[in-house]
Amino acid sequence: MHAHETTFSKLVNGETQFQVPLYQRTYSWERPELQQLWDDVLEVVDDKLEGRPPAAHFIGSVVLAPERVAAGGMQRWLVVDGQQRLTTLMLAFTALRDHHRARGRDKQASRIHDLILVNGYQDGNDHYRLLPTQADREAFVACVESLPKAGAAGNVGGAYRFFLAALTEGEEAAGEEWASAVESVLRDFLTIVSITAAEGDNVYRIFESINNTGVGLSQSDLLRNYLFMCLPNRGEAVYRNLWLPMQELLGPARLELLVWLDLVVGGDNRAKQSEIYRDQKKRLEPLSSDEAALEAEIARLYVRADRLMRIVEPERESAPALREVLERLARWGSQMHYPLTLLLLDRVDDGTCTPEEAATALSYAESYMVRRLFTGHSTTGNNRTFMELPKEVDKEAEAGGSIAQAVRRALSGKTGTRVWPSDTWVREAVHRRPFYKSGRSNQRFEILRRFEESYGASEPVDYTKAQLTVEHVLPQHPAQQWFDLLAEEAAEGESPEELHTQLVHTLGNLTLSGDNARLSNHPFRRKQEILDSSALRMNQRIAAEERWGRAEISARAEELADRAVRLWPGPIDDVVQADDEWAGWGELRQALLSMPAGTWTTYGDLAALIGTHAVAVGGHIATRPELHGAYRVLMADGKISAGFRWPDGQTSLGDPRTVLESEGVPFDEWGRARRSYRLTAADLATLVGKDGFEDEAPAQEAAAGAESESAAGRFETLLRDNQTPETVEGVLAALRFWEEQGGAHDYGRKSETSCFPTLHLGGRPARSLWPIALYPVTGTVEVVFQYLKRRPPFDDELLRRELMARLNQVPGIDLAEAKLDLRPSFPLEVFAEHGKEIQEVLEWFILTVALAEARRPVDGGREAT
Repeated sequence: MHAHETTFSKLVNGETQFQVPLYQRTYSWERPELQQLWDDVLEVVDDKLEGRPPAAHFIGSVVLAPERVAAGGMQRWLVVDGQQRLTTLMLAFTALRDHHRARGRDKQASRIHDLILVNGYQDGNDHYRLLPTQADREAFVACVESLPKAGAAGNVGGAYRFFLAALTEGEEAAGEEWASAVESVLRDFLTIVSITAAEGDNVYRIFESINNTGVGLSQSDLLRNYLFMCLPNRGEAVYRNLWLPMQELLGPARLELLVWLDLVVGGDNRAKQSEIYRDQKKRLEPLSSDEAALEAEIARLYVRADRLMRIVEPERESAPALREVLERLARWGSQMHYPLTLLLLDRVDDGTCTPEEAATALSYAESYMVRRLFTGHSTTGNNRTFMELPKEVDKEAEAGGSIAQAVRRALSGKTGTRVWPSDTWVREAVHRRPFYKSGRSNQRFEILRRFEESYGASEPVDYTKAQLTVEHVLPQHPAQQWFDLLAEEAAEGESPEELHTQLVHTLGNLTLSGDNARLSNHPFRRKQEILDSSALRMNQRIAAEERWGRAEISARAEELADRAVRLWPGPIDDVVQADDEWAGWGELRQALLSMPAGTWTTYGDLAALIGTHAVAVGGHIATRPELHGAYRVLMADGKISAGFRWPDGQTSLGDPRTVLESEGVPFDEWGRARRSYRLTAADLATLVGKDGFEDEAPAQEAAAGAESESAAGRFETLLRDNQTPETVEGVLAALRFWEEQGGAHDYGRKSETSCFPTLHLGGRPARSLWPIALYPVTGTVEVVFQYLKRRPPFDDELLRRELMARLNQVPGIDLAEAKLDLRPSFPLEVFAEHGKEIQEVLEWFILTVALAEARRPVDGGREAT
């Protein structure tokens, strides 16, 4: 075998083809892996644009085996290992080509197409420089050939859409020069180690060997080995007195985190956690012959280990004010503030900053994150912001003033994605944005907790014991009485349903409660009784209202907005610049770019996603017809808007219906798109990676004992209260069948107690799989492809497609192929009426899982790449 380092453009240079063999798994990279690669690319792009010599970024290795030379001299290579990286980069270049085309840069687009994507003088399969497995081939070719189904559902289409959206947003913010820099980095600054096998080597044996190796050394292991190799005389004592206690205190993951933070706080705001050994070794090499100096470095790490533990376990902090803000940040659940926090604890411990100053400084960091959540600003760039802060804060502090003011000044500077929303933005967002769909669930909970604590109740709530969840006062699935109330307040031309969509997820309609199941979707009078008995002041104030509609929700939003701007102070300069675009329009662009081919959505769904009205969305799209995918936005009834117009240069595309049908969207004789192909606001949020729109998952920790029995009883009661006797009996019969096959039932914790037929699997860690979720009030069955795609064996796209195909054979079920990555649904009555067919699908699911479990490697060997 031969190995050499090369760049992607050199690897694919000339008439070559890389074939992914059939024994490889299908393409499996999703948003987390794509985002990590993209973040690495952007770091090199920033270096290039800022005039720093860009360092090549190593993205891994590929193992290739030579195949026969085709007619015309084309060299074929089998991709033994590394197909995920090769496929991802090919899709990134495909998106970049189309990004150039959309902006009229045909020369750049043609260069990418001819030199990277295809062999221009070859036909058939030989035309493509990468030939994925047969399962991925159709989706990949659709992207390369710009076919109507380019960017359809599945991981291949998802990666293409991810890069297309990232490129569009990047150029919107930074201009054409930025796009050119991205192309240069993708071509020439991503390095790969190419390992080529010799003819006659058993490539499948190589494949097995690569993908069944043991656990490698971590970055901190490598650093430890290097350090103690340089300590031949003092090593034993240093290890016993410093390194081992530090290692035992932190554990492997936190030790690696500390070594990375040590670089960042030291001023290296480009440090990557995947390369900390390289960077620390480079920093320490001048000291390699000085054992005393190396011992001092380890001692410094040892001291910082205690400070890191005060960050992750705030109860270790002795100063009350500092401990309080550390506790809030810990509950927020993000590590992005760690570099700043470690710097501040350094300052506290060396006496150059008081604990109170550090607490104030951290409260500004907390406010920066909370305000961005309120206003819907992306978390993209937040990690970079906080990695840059230690250096900036030191510089600001040197200019005079307290370190808290230095932090505030640094965060107030608008550069790149760094935006600290003003009071005006926050007030506006509190009123109209769907707060329930922002951030993560624990973050929404913490904000409501902080609001409750601000009332200063004489008997504060013990949040460690109270089983509180976020509750909608106006229910998500209201009974008719609620719509009658909303009808009294609806504006002219506005339906009660539209008003409900505007209000239901806004902050003014949300509270905390331990009575989620009791509150359910009851009328307000019944909710008043429950809320009035609550220990929470915010609930008592809601219960004091006579009714609960638009006026009351708006008034409460105003009160909470006042509290928000006091609790979370804003930037130094509270002026919004005239050219600041509302964050919601950026979200709308991202949603349109993320829609798979073969889907449609409505103006109302987009409005619910971004926190505005359908009329405003329609007006915005009408003035920006060049928005990618605008033709996929239809009226609520599925008809194309009479006012839709193609942008200049695209009028030749003809009727939007024809375009949608070519992508796979069926229309009926009245010109209405089929509803099963529609993407809801929750679907759109999933596609753009918004955690806040997550649907319910089973509360498996409560799967045994009295609580589980109680949940089962609530589910059956809701089922009997809301469905026909025939549907009830059909559902219960299917659930009994599942149990007879060895399955279990888990239940959701929301007011509509859902049921999840679940398989509890063994192994370490224990795992669970569930194919569907049953909702007894709304009367729907959701097929949870969104969850299955992250869980073996259904992380294999072929198995998800087979599950969809089997379900679609059941009369009354019509799951759109374009929703393979989402949670499509069908009526509960269909599930009940076709018990025999449903049981056959469930039995297939169980057997598929059992076969996969039998094949799982006992030694925990990793999946093929």
